Amino acid sequence: MGEGAGGEELSTAATNQAAALAALIAGAEVIDLSVPLAENLPGAWPSHVPFQRKVYNWYAAVPDQIQPIHGWRGPYQTAWLTLDEHCGTHFDAPTHFIPPPDSGLPFAGDLGRQTGDTVALDRLMGPAAVIDVTGLTGQGEGGVSPEITPDLVERWEATHGTLQPGDVVLFRSDWDARYRPMPDGAGFVLDPVQLQRGPGWPTPGIPCLQLLLERGIGTLGLDGASVGAAHDGAPPHQFGLGRGLLYIELLANLKRLPPRGAFFLFLPIKVQGSTGGPGRAIGIVP
Repeated sequence: MGEGAGGEELSTAATNQAAALAALIAGAEVIDLSVPLAENLPGAWPSHVPFQRKVYNWYAAVPDQIQPIHGWRGPYQTAWLTLDEHCGTHFDAPTHFIPPPDSGLPFAGDLGRQTGDTVALDRLMGPAAVIDVTGLTGQGEGGVSPEITPDLVERWEATHGTLQPGDVVLFRSDWDARYRPMPDGAGFVLDPVQLQRGPGWPTPGIPCLQLLLERGIGTLGLDGASVGAAHDGAPPHQFGLGRGLLYIELLANLKRLPPRGAFFLFLPIKVQGSTGGPGRAIGIVP
């Protein structure tokens, strides 16, 4: 009888917590922090497979166009997709840059076995710490990303409090304003990476990543094309992913989040053995 009463108390407590969570979300603003994907948008790294969406079946046949559409499979519409694992808003699992320990390759380690499908989802959510680095945007030489340094983080902490373990650090540069249909969208990643035309997006340097690790941060995101710099992308990935950090790239609308007070959530697609994957990022602002 005592166990039954205890079970009822636990059930009631769980129900109350669920109701409180539902009420909080119902009264909050949910902000989409993801970029859209389309064949004319710069969602893929310039040298990688481009995104494609092709209609596989439509409600009825449409034969009188350059690419006929077929509808004989049924009165419904569906399409197939071609996309890189690191296309659009996505996250990097450690194995993206860290080889497995038995490979004999540089930077190899146990984290090289941590694929996208094995990363715990609670690693991809938490209180958002939105650090404004827009002062760096557009600065520097062609093809070079300006560096986010520890002092920028420490100045933010002086106003908003020291970063805490479990916080998700989001570097807001407003670089997503360049995420536009091509050719206007060339400034997002094509120009700085391949053509060396115009500076790259702001990225954290190794000293900044070291500071975040010292603060107990496990996940960071930004609204640029990569945590890696336009001029040298590998070192920040090798350093951070090799020490357990997770990266979320190509975010959007970070300007709509407060420096503190929002909750961040990213849910990637689950592909066995993946190096990461695209998904949907949201911010919940009470």
